[in-house]
Amino acid sequence: MADTAALENSKKIQTLRKSPASPLKAAFEAGSVAAVVELREVPFLTMVGLRVDPAGDAGEQLGALTGGLPSASGEVRGSGGTAVLWLGPAEFLLVAPAESHESLGGDLPGALVEALGDGAGQVVDLSANRTTFELSGPRARAVLEKGCSLDLHPRVFTAGTALSTEIGGIPATLWKTAEETYRLFPRASFAEFLGRWLLDAMREYASPEVP
Repeated sequence: MADTAALENSKKIQTLRKSPASPLKAAFEAGSVAAVVELREVPFLTMVGLRVDPAGDAGEQLGALTGGLPSASGEVRGSGGTAVLWLGPAEFLLVAPAESHESLGGDLPGALVEALGDGAGQVVDLSANRTTFELSGPRARAVLEKGCSLDLHPRVFTAGTALSTEIGGIPATLWKTAEETYRLFPRASFAEFLGRWLLDAMREYASPEVP
């Protein structure tokens, strides 16, 4: 009975909640050009901020649960659908599927708190604090280069790299998940602004004159 009630509650939550960039969904679809550059929001991913010494006992406990903690700038580690992005020597962002969150029947944030225990560190649920944009296609890098100071050349910014930066003046974490695919993690309050900036940066590639 309890499982049935939890499932119904999960369905109700999914029906009622709206993502930070939901007002731009139609604009993202209209502004995307297949096989050129496409933009979409990936809403409600589970995100957890971790502050811990990766070499300490608490770091090892969290790493055992997440598939490992990154040890260098730009590095991403994880297993399955869970990834841990390096933000600083003792600061990380865990990204996991939406269903990993307790509101949808998962237990990942709670499990991380339990794994930390009384150890020195911090586990903070950031799922409602950010959203995720996915920018993909052959022109995705050119779009980002209009407002990102990172060197995004593929020899430098390789697939599997994630760094904190600014895009269009908005602080965000940028993760290159594949050769022509990037995920951006802005704070929820900046999502609409950044979404509109990306659409504007994509506009020239929607022109029929562009091959």
